[in-house]
Amino acid sequence: MNSTDSASSESDRSSGRPLEEALLDVLQRAAVTSLSPPEIAQKLRAEGDWHALLTPIRRAAIALAIQGRLVIYRKGKPVDPEHFSGVYRVGLPRHD
Repeated sequence: MNSTDSASSESDRSSGRPLEEALLDVLQRAAVTSLSPPEIAQKLRAEGDWHALLTPIRRAAIALAIQGRLVIYRKGKPVDPEHFSGVYRVGLPRHD
């Protein structure tokens, strides 16, 4: 098992919460409308190596976007969570 596999246990080790819940919590507390995966990873793991969280965060974001619980953005526009690549940001769905 490599470090990426151990980080993909789908939980935030500091609190024992599922990663999806931790991701949504970070977004709810953010003072901005969207965050990048590195910003989220650094908030979840302020101490230590947050890089190992990037792939699990992507998987959690895709799952949450499919459920309609968050939105994945590329170049400021929502994208299909099952068909995107490259740099992205995530945010909570807007209810305006």
